[in-house]
Amino acid sequence: MLAPERLHMLFVLDVGNTNTVLGVFARVEETGSDGDISTARYQRLVANWRVATRQGSTIDEYGVLFRNLFSMASLEASEIQGIVISSVVPPLDPVLRQVCERYFHSKPLLIEPGVKTGMPVHYDNPAEVGADRIVNAVAAFEKYGGPCVIVDFGTATTFDCVSAKGEYLGGVICPGIGISADALFQRTARLPRVEIRKPARIIGTNTVGSLQSGLYYGYLGLVDGILELLLAELGEATQVIATGGLGAMIGTGSKYIENIDDFLTLEGLRIIWERNVAARPGLTPKASAKGSSANSSKTPSTTKNGAAIRPTSRSSR
Repeated sequence: MLAPERLHMLFVLDVGNTNTVLGVFARVEETGSDGDISTARYQRLVANWRVATRQGSTIDEYGVLFRNLFSMASLEASEIQGIVISSVVPPLDPVLRQVCERYFHSKPLLIEPGVKTGMPVHYDNPAEVGADRIVNAVAAFEKYGGPCVIVDFGTATTFDCVSAKGEYLGGVICPGIGISADALFQRTARLPRVEIRKPARIIGTNTVGSLQSGLYYGYLGLVDGILELLLAELGEATQVIATGGLGAMIGTGSKYIENIDDFLTLEGLRIIWERNVAARPGLTPKASAKGSSANSSKTPSTTKNGAAIRPTSRSSR
């Protein structure tokens, strides 16, 4: 009896301040016109998870968590051929490095100085830009073209602008809707904590309904107000993409958000990994993740219709 064919997979991790989103891409072989296999890229997302980010967890606790998630999805850690991580929580970086080496026997590629993104960063101090924001920008330009604006609904809500040439221009950072809801609950004596969702009607007839209406429609007004100003500056041809935990809820109500892409960041990590590892001949993924190429500078989803990253400390999510 023949042994089952061994899969080749890429493990991607997007570590935010509140949640960590994980995904596994399987390698897909592409054939040329003559029928021969021309390329093999990690394009098929076979599993994804969203878990709470816990800074106090140990290497073994994270290892057990990851292995359990793999087991539930019928995946094997031995099938992982590469790992790439975007993190805005620096204390977790050494922990995750060791988790990858101990439980997956692979050195991860962290989005950090020297990593080839293919996108020039036009920020006064590039060190201030969170790695996740650059990853989103790379994925959005690759998938949708430019100019574009990416709205990421995380711990904070960020608006990131990319030019028609694929340059990261900068953006806007606002408190996330969850932070606003928590502040309202903590700073008032009689207002309860409520579920964040779109209410059935805008006029609330009780306290919970009134809070939900204020949070949803107030935040929707904030998002569309900022997008109106950004589109006026970037041009009417600008595409707007929403991602993040609440991207679908807010995005479906927005006048300007055209695309809702839940896995945009995971796709961006895959794209950057391929630019740094898979495209380098003579290197296997596990061996090549040790070092990334030096400085360089360019660059699919549900729709409603070679610069190097500089050091980052903390981001918006």
